[in-house]
Amino acid sequence: MADVIEWDETGTARSAAWRSAAGAPPPRRVVAADDSLRADDAYRLVSQGTAVLWRGDYQNARTLLQALARRVDQPKRRPKAVPDGPQAFHLFRQARAQRARQLGSLLVPFAPGHRLDLRRAPDVRTACEEVHGPSDEPYVSSLREVLGLIGAHEWRVKGVPIPALDGDRIHPHYGVFSPVRGEYVDLVAQAPLPSSARAFDIGTGTGVLAAVLARRGVREVVATDQDPRALTCARANLDRLGYARTAQVVRADLFPAGRAPLIVCNPPWLPGKPASPLEHAVYDPDSRMLRNFLTGVTAHLEPGGEAWLILSDLAEHLSLRTRETLLTHFRAANLTVLARDDIRPRHPKALDPTDPLHTARAAETTSLWRLTPT
Repeated sequence: MADVIEWDETGTARSAAWRSAAGAPPPRRVVAADDSLRADDAYRLVSQGTAVLWRGDYQNARTLLQALARRVDQPKRRPKAVPDGPQAFHLFRQARAQRARQLGSLLVPFAPGHRLDLRRAPDVRTACEEVHGPSDEPYVSSLREVLGLIGAHEWRVKGVPIPALDGDRIHPHYGVFSPVRGEYVDLVAQAPLPSSARAFDIGTGTGVLAAVLARRGVREVVATDQDPRALTCARANLDRLGYARTAQVVRADLFPAGRAPLIVCNPPWLPGKPASPLEHAVYDPDSRMLRNFLTGVTAHLEPGGEAWLILSDLAEHLSLRTRETLLTHFRAANLTVLARDDIRPRHPKALDPTDPLHTARAAETTSLWRLTPT
């Protein structure tokens, strides 16, 4: 049964279907508003947990969202004791979640066919249909999420150039983590292959690592994932790059059937609970995927094969996991470290001193651990 939101408008009880590709729950309190609503009043409403259903001009709605963001992001009074380590990271995530809830409380109405029902609204039908599928009913959604769908559609059309693929592009779909952090791709492109016969790419996402392995001459690549969006995205990218026969995409919980001389995995880097579909590529509850990969990989490796684990040490700098804990996982899985290749991040946040996690990000290193059964 579809979620529904309810509100009162000019003395009449109203309701509509609620849609959120990110899985956000429908707001409990909703008021209708138009261009006469002041930004300060809107901020007071969303701060108190009341969503605003916009009935005015689309461009004014975007302006109001920007004004809300400025108010949400204004510096708060610093606590007397500045937390660090896990507490600082917990507070950071808590603040980000609250920000997302507040900015997600500006709502916009849709007519059937994904037509944004506001004056001067753009045509967003393709962007919405790519994520939600066809729609023959009116509904309400968050403006912030709609802008995210538009941005995802633009990235899907434009693609991300990958130097390791000689500049060919990977086209991410909504909800699938984009390979904008190219350093981990470079590690896979440069490490010496133990064999060119076969490789497994575990948790393939966009399929970028499977494509890099195929480009390097691996004759058979099996890429796995559990997310239907990732499976569709990976197949589309590998087909577009001409690797449909070389690289097979299958739905699996980690490992496909059989064995391979090379198994590659780039699991989520941070222990924690994801709060949205996209965060599943970043947060791994209780390091479950990491531990399951390590404990299960030996049974799927051919004799003399290697498991490549690509992992950032950001969790270590945030005191969420220690290096000794990681090495203990290796030993418990009867895996020996053959070598480790390191690379420093190049993303802008590592260079931004205003980022709340700047100290940890500036010290971050991404490693490719080459492991083999003991």
